Amino acid sequence: MTSTAAPSTPADARSDETDYDLVGIGLGPFNLGLAALAEPLAGLRTLFLDARTGFAWHPGLLLEGARLQVPFLADLVTLVDPTSRWSFLSYLREQDRLFPFYFAERFHVPRREYDHYCRWVADSLPSCRFGARVDGLRWSAGAARFVVEVTEPATGATNRIRARHVVLGVGTEPVVPGPLAHLVGEHVFHAGDYLDRLPTLAGARDVTVVGSGQSGAEVFLDLLRRAPEQGWRVRWLTRSPAFAPMEYSKLGLEHFTPDYTAYFRGLAESTRDALLPGQWQLYKAISAETIDEIQTLLYERSVGGRRPEASLTANVAVLAARATGDGYLLSCRETHQGREFDLRTDRVVLATGYAARRPALLDPLAELVHWDERGRYRVDADHRVELAPEVTGSLFVQNAELHTHGVGTPDLGLGAWRGATILNAVTGGTAYRLPKRTAYTGFGVPDDALTPDTPF
Repeated sequence: MTSTAAPSTPADARSDETDYDLVGIGLGPFNLGLAALAEPLAGLRTLFLDARTGFAWHPGLLLEGARLQVPFLADLVTLVDPTSRWSFLSYLREQDRLFPFYFAERFHVPRREYDHYCRWVADSLPSCRFGARVDGLRWSAGAARFVVEVTEPATGATNRIRARHVVLGVGTEPVVPGPLAHLVGEHVFHAGDYLDRLPTLAGARDVTVVGSGQSGAEVFLDLLRRAPEQGWRVRWLTRSPAFAPMEYSKLGLEHFTPDYTAYFRGLAESTRDALLPGQWQLYKAISAETIDEIQTLLYERSVGGRRPEASLTANVAVLAARATGDGYLLSCRETHQGREFDLRTDRVVLATGYAARRPALLDPLAELVHWDERGRYRVDADHRVELAPEVTGSLFVQNAELHTHGVGTPDLGLGAWRGATILNAVTGGTAYRLPKRTAYTGFGVPDDALTPDTPF
């Protein structure tokens, strides 16, 4: 591609104060885990930046009783370095909660506790800087460094930071279906804002949840619990063929191993793109525990022939929506029957998931990035984005490579492995020892397979 690298300027000169080996942009769990794994590495200068005033992990969905869908061992560091001072067990010890946790016998911890654990790490690591918004990223050929343009929103102060390597961990953004996008506001909102918007549901007679992943299930369950007091009828619509459980068999979970990631990476791009939609139960379905809680509540509410003020309908696509009076009219289609129908509701909660987006801060670097035919990053085994040859530094991504690395990309259980892989790439393979085999399942053709021309 044509080079548009910016020329060197005096501001690009080397400085011990602003020159780093690795700068992380965004501080969600994945870049926070990378910061934690980088902290004990002698001689590696790192800095991690986030525009927010402090760490927060989906605060609108920190519902009481909601648990992680992965075991506590899938913390920021343990699956790479269980001796790390930043492990979840170390956090429990610091909080004087080891004995209560031991007696609770919980493998899956409350989501609120995971959020608190991450805040403890973020507040303790000197490399993490909040209140620092990254406005631009470019490559300086003269300095042979990335230049990170940073603004402190609280003061308006701006600064330029140089980095040999950069890792993007800016997270994903809420997905809003096109037919409902024009209605988003006080009474139609994404599930990520659920707890903040809960007061706006007061006075509604009918509340509709669209989407059936884990977030949709948790929101529906919370609404169902509150319904008798609030007087709501609660609807749950999904395009999926069922309100289905997450694949959680022990061998099925091996899809979330580095072994499967390597196999997926080796497939043709067209095969990867065709494969992902059919794997929705691996990463977009509902925990069996949450399904059980919903069914139990519906069962108890139906004792004596009563009809719960709730409805669950699968195979429903919302085709259009419009405001009508003080509510909304949803035009829908039952996808298997092909029948179209309308539903009236007062409020809509969009549990329609999240997706990676290209951040505007990349615009100054965009022409040096080798995008694929669909405008996505080309990402190698080390999570490094393919750049023009004149860029001698590396740009890594975290949770933006679902199309190249498969269903494990957004999974917390692979976060530490990915962080260690990036650090090994930065340090020349000296940061962390990683096992060569992580699954019993063999993905791909067996090593001892016979070729068609092999004599028996």
